Amino acid sequence: MKSANNWFGLPLSLIWGYIAIAVFMSGDGFEMAFLSKHITDLGFSPAQSALVFTVYGGAAALAAWSSGVVAEIITPQRAMRIGFLLWVVMHILFMTLGLGLRNYPLMLLFYGIRGLAYPLFIYSFVMLIVQNVPKHQLSSAMGWFWAMYSIGIGCVGSYLPSFTIPWLGETGTLWFAIAWVAAGGLMAMTLLRKVGGESEKANLSPREKLTELSRAVTILFTNRNIFLACLIRIINTLSLFGFAVIMPMLFVGRLGFTMSEWLQIWAVFFFVTIFTNIMWGVLGEYIGWIRQVRWFGCLGCAISSLAFYYLPVTFGHNFWMALVPAVMLGITVAAFVPMTAVFPVLEPKHKGAAISIYNLSAGLSNFLAPAIASLVLPFFDIKGVVWTYTALYLLAGVLTLIIQVEQPSRKSAKNNLNNYGSTAATPDKT
Repeated sequence: MKSANNWFGLPLSLIWGYIAIAVFMSGDGFEMAFLSKHITDLGFSPAQSALVFTVYGGAAALAAWSSGVVAEIITPQRAMRIGFLLWVVMHILFMTLGLGLRNYPLMLLFYGIRGLAYPLFIYSFVMLIVQNVPKHQLSSAMGWFWAMYSIGIGCVGSYLPSFTIPWLGETGTLWFAIAWVAAGGLMAMTLLRKVGGESEKANLSPREKLTELSRAVTILFTNRNIFLACLIRIINTLSLFGFAVIMPMLFVGRLGFTMSEWLQIWAVFFFVTIFTNIMWGVLGEYIGWIRQVRWFGCLGCAISSLAFYYLPVTFGHNFWMALVPAVMLGITVAAFVPMTAVFPVLEPKHKGAAISIYNLSAGLSNFLAPAIASLVLPFFDIKGVVWTYTALYLLAGVLTLIIQVEQPSRKSAKNNLNNYGSTAATPDKT
């Protein structure tokens, strides 16, 4: 796996971008596991809290959808810069005029607009990876991307607040997030300027750019496999985004865990994904992308989601038992890593549009996870939400039996390293 250009699948030419993603998402993740409860503590209802995250997720889905094509048209570096600046400005407005004044409409407005920022930053970097990494190595490269994402939003983003909240309070911790986002944003702006060449689509006419942007919608209808891959990717992270909203209500609100204990449990989940993202990224090249997603991702997440609810309910306030489903979910949710490589392979002539659909899927997952929670909670409580996520994971497993993906052959790729464009492909048999 070692070579002059990569280290165990990590593209060395992009290493500062990977680090920037980890630092940026650390700041973005500070709020993830406690903001929902913080909003209810300010006097708002759980449904109102869930709606804040739903609006945020909708904006994130919109930004995620457009980021692939936008990054291809204006360059990933410029798109990342826009996302960074938008995050900082909207977070300040959210803190001062939204939470600070306990003004619910302004909370929805500014937090919603801020939802446009992080997908534009991180998914534009995905486009930079696609532009600079051979397709047979995309699974490994994306494994490292999601590992850095996990280090940021999960480990540092969840674990550090468990110490800063007792010291700075929840409001102080939310302000502290800006320092991390600024560090990651400035790192990307300064250290990625000369990475990669100018995209061939950067010189398109305005009309041609609009046509290319429209493909981020039309390929959903012209390429059935892209549509199926989109559904699978949406389901992928429902538990990640959904449990961050509903599980603090269970662990802290009902089972007697402290907020710090819950944050540490959530951080363990993300800590595990650091290693499993890399592991599954590499293993997917041998097991088969879709085969791995079906058995270890879909089925694994269905089992892990149920365990995340039933083990704590069964054993009560038992910190060590609560870690078991966190580890299980950390192992299984990362098995979806090869899905990032699937999209550009399914639409090789329009990679930007394909990545936009991938990003749209990830953004819709961010949107639908709390949306499902807000719809199901009033009728079936937390248990009903967990069972809904479980059923959707099983549905995704069925969809993997239908999708057809031509996975690039590692052997053929090695024989054609000097002629990347002619790399052969072999079917990922399901």
